[in-house]
Amino acid sequence: MTFHIFEGFADVLLEVGWALIPLILFFALFQIFLLKLPLQRVLQVALGFALTFLGLAFFLQGVHIGFFPIAEMMGKALGSKTYSWILVPVGFVLGFAATFAEPAVSIMNAEVDRVTEGYISEKLMLYTLSIGVGISIALSMARILVGIPLWYFLIPGYLLTLILVFFSKQVFIAIAFDSGGVATGPMTVTFILSMAVGAASVTDGRNPLMDGFGLVALVAMMPILAVLVLGLIFTRKGGARNDEPES
Repeated sequence: MTFHIFEGFADVLLEVGWALIPLILFFALFQIFLLKLPLQRVLQVALGFALTFLGLAFFLQGVHIGFFPIAEMMGKALGSKTYSWILVPVGFVLGFAATFAEPAVSIMNAEVDRVTEGYISEKLMLYTLSIGVGISIALSMARILVGIPLWYFLIPGYLLTLILVFFSKQVFIAIAFDSGGVATGPMTVTFILSMAVGAASVTDGRNPLMDGFGLVALVAMMPILAVLVLGLIFTRKGGARNDEPES
């Protein structure tokens, strides 16, 4: 197999550039009329924009030439086996591991640890979200293999979420719904979603468009449930200190 590393890289650079231009313009307007930062600080911000531009460009290029094709080939290889059920445990492991690599998850966990002064530790949050994402990926793979409609998971899941909200502390409710967003980051969406599409494409009676997608919806739901359950465990052990960890 021949890899063309920079094939289509010019288009990626253009896309990232167009995405960053509004942010640069907003910063320029605030700098002129409101912030008036010194030149050294402006240069630091400009360097940050440049590093962001390069980081996004190289990441997206890596997704196109690496994550998408490899993950899809993995899904096809496992889905075509006679023991295709192995997609379920493999999906759990990959979902668990991918959460460790999510930048947004690391940032949110660190903030939760800081704001709650260690009451909800960064490590505990990481394992809670990782288990939630792992379960969601395993359910997605099982849904593809068995052919279960997506709403069979989403409707009961969100009904359970609404029920748990009434028994949870405010601090855990806020963290839970942010967790659903940060868990659907670039690692999960690019790698695991491609794997699900690949598995659906080789499974008899499945349509990659209809059955391969929907994974992100489950990934967004399960971390919410996981954090709300964590909150109930904390409450049973003595309750949260208060709903506002810092004044």
